[in-house]
Amino acid sequence: MIDHVSVAVSDLTVSAAAYEHVLGALGLKRLVDRPATAGFGKAYPEFWLNARPGMVPLPPETGIHICLRVADQDAVDAFHAAAIAAGWTDAGAPGPRHAAMTLYYAAFVQDPDGNKLEAATFPRKA
Repeated sequence: MIDHVSVAVSDLTVSAAAYEHVLGALGLKRLVDRPATAGFGKAYPEFWLNARPGMVPLPPETGIHICLRVADQDAVDAFHAAAIAAGWTDAGAPGPRHAAMTLYYAAFVQDPDGNKLEAATFPRKA
């Protein structure tokens, strides 16, 4: 089980403001502010940004991404819209996807530092 994730960002102030908007669409709030890190979550920090001022953006084809499970398709759509409004790159518009075991609904975005995020919701089995 994963407790939390951390991503590197080149400009913590700019990124924290953008992530606050994007993750806010999923109900996460900025809970921790420190000089070199910011933590987001609902009850405790689950998603961290770590300042790496000299970092070069990750290449688009890294293959690494973080998937955030959300309640429904509206949350996926809100996440994607917030990311695009923040100036992030569309890496897969909201829509149905086919995974190995099931169909699901998701959207993919990439922040200016090259970090890829996905918001996904999975159908409930009857």
